[in-house]
Amino acid sequence: MIKCGGTSPAVEADDRVQSVCDKVKASLEGKVGHKFNEYKALTVTKQVVAGTNYFVKIHIGNEEYIHVRIFHPLPGQGDPEVHSYQLDKTKEDEVEFF
Repeated sequence: MIKCGGTSPAVEADDRVQSVCDKVKASLEGKVGHKFNEYKALTVTKQVVAGTNYFVKIHIGNEEYIHVRIFHPLPGQGDPEVHSYQLDKTKEDEVEFF
């Protein structure tokens, strides 16, 4: 169980997390400046605030990985949005709060 304000342990991303990531893919590609060859959420940690912050490791092709912070507001409060991201990550890098 996630404590309000704290982050959960990192776990394998499921279909729900992939769906949240898919909703921000175009926005993220725009911020990064190129389209991704692949786009697969691998691991996630979450923080419950006035909505949920998702910290997700995403495989974007070849040996390239990106960590993305996505804010998903409470129902009726808007759509998920990219808060920030970290480039040049490896498969071994753990996803964590940033």
